[in-house]
Amino acid sequence: MPSLNVSFTEEELEGVRAAAAAEGKSLKQYLHDLGVREMQRGLFVAGASAWAERLRGEFDDAFPDEVPPAERDGVAAA
Repeated sequence: MPSLNVSFTEEELEGVRAAAAAEGKSLKQYLHDLGVREMQRGLFVAGASAWAERLRGEFDDAFPDEVPPAERDGVAAA
């Protein structure tokens, strides 16, 4: 399985060790889970943004006073 070495200052490493201990995880497991969690967060944000964009027109129709003035009447600001 691929792996990598990551450099930390003493202060950074102390903070990461404390965070891992707070979650009851080894340093290795904590850093692994952190990377996976960030990847999942990115996928969630992309999906949520796409969902919001699909519903933007419906929201704008239901709440016309919430549409920014620069975007009213289909004119988006440059």
